[in-house]
Amino acid sequence: STMRERKTTDPPHSSTNLGEGKEKLRLKQEVGLVSGVSLIAGTMIGSGIFMSPEWVLHHMGNPASSLLIWAACGLLAMFGALSYAELGTIIKESGGEYIYILRIFGSFPAFLFAYTSVILVRPAGLAAVCLSFAEYAVAPFYPGCSSPQVAVKCTAAACILLLTLINCLNVRLATSVMNIFTAAKLLALLVIVVGGLVLLARGQTQSFQNGFQGTTVGIGAVGVAFYQGLWSYDGWNNLNYVTEELKKPEVTLPRAVMIAIPLVTCLYLLVNVSYLAAMTPSEVLSSGAVAVTWGDKVLGSWAWLISLSVALSTFGSSNGTFFSGGRVCYIAAREGHMPEILSMVHVRCFTPSPALLFTSVMSLIMIASGNFTSIVNLFSFIAWFFYGMTISGLLYLKIKKPQLPRSYKVPIFIPVIMLMAAVYLVLAPIIDQPQTEILYIIPFIFSGIILYFPLVRFKCHPRFLQSITLHLQLFLEVAPTTRDAN
Repeated sequence: STMRERKTTDPPHSSTNLGEGKEKLRLKQEVGLVSGVSLIAGTMIGSGIFMSPEWVLHHMGNPASSLLIWAACGLLAMFGALSYAELGTIIKESGGEYIYILRIFGSFPAFLFAYTSVILVRPAGLAAVCLSFAEYAVAPFYPGCSSPQVAVKCTAAACILLLTLINCLNVRLATSVMNIFTAAKLLALLVIVVGGLVLLARGQTQSFQNGFQGTTVGIGAVGVAFYQGLWSYDGWNNLNYVTEELKKPEVTLPRAVMIAIPLVTCLYLLVNVSYLAAMTPSEVLSSGAVAVTWGDKVLGSWAWLISLSVALSTFGSSNGTFFSGGRVCYIAAREGHMPEILSMVHVRCFTPSPALLFTSVMSLIMIASGNFTSIVNLFSFIAWFFYGMTISGLLYLKIKKPQLPRSYKVPIFIPVIMLMAAVYLVLAPIIDQPQTEILYIIPFIFSGIILYFPLVRFKCHPRFLQSITLHLQLFLEVAPTTRDAN
């Protein structure tokens, strides 16, 4: 059958099982509804809402159409999350797109997703958010001038190392950090919203007069505007990466989605209105960091609160990205698509520490290379290609396998709209405004094809890898995991 049969017993491991004779190791179910909402909202609200509004406005040409893009991005994120919620109740495994592509389409496309995501997309996205955190954290120490790149990169690297420590020690500690920072960033956004409402009450509505004048109509420009807006909504699918760690996933997953995404969408729209109430469109476009400019205009001597809020927001978002990104690496290794050591869990902390350490190392390499000017377009192109593939898998299951048990069903028109949007977002910028960075993806994916057949398909593993795995297992105090058959 096309719906691939999954393993329900422990795979044979050549390495020594440190947990032998004890309770079988598995990740604990410690993510409840509050933590689930925090993981989604906390990852979505990162640097994007403080940086992207000027770029959405730039590509759309006027305030009213840019607000429509923000609303459409929120609706699209909601449609995607609801579609994923149904997938999460059919395939109750962690791993997000990776595990859905694996179970529906098979090993080869799933490997290409894992390879691209684990090596490039997740580490690059994490590095970009950590660099944003570092820019705001370092800025107060260099007033009146740009911060030295060495200081920024060292701060970003320290942020990644701290996140690695938090996430390796304890899942509950990582979710607590998410909850605290989500509360802090929501408070910061509420300050901006209230400030904007006060300005509107005083009659500062000039930016909204003739709001649709000069709207951009090019399909490529609209596609890139969506990329910039959707970058701020990225994280709507994060709960699907940790399905096995959810308490009552069939209930928690849909509820968390229905709470978090409308909340974030409303906040984003109100924050954009606040920006435009305080500044003219030309001032927004000329601002290097629109939130900081808003703080200077509205808060005066208290403007430093905005810089602090952005630093807290980006740190919390980095934690959510790291938490879920490490799970993709862990699940892919558990399925045999990554080195075996990455599928193991610490015998006392019950965290996938090897996978988290690998993600950390790759992100540090990305920070060292340091050029992230095109990260949003590159990230969005790859992400929406695989989103489209995943949604097409859901449509296949709804049409061909309606008898599969699921506790939540999304109306079929929602994944259809989501698939059409994914096709548009992948093709429109290529047709209208080809981006050179997209060309780099082709040889990278081709290198994954070369690796797949000898290492995964035919399992040609050099013998010294077994010895390395054994020594790393003993050094890191990790063991293979098991899982329940759902």
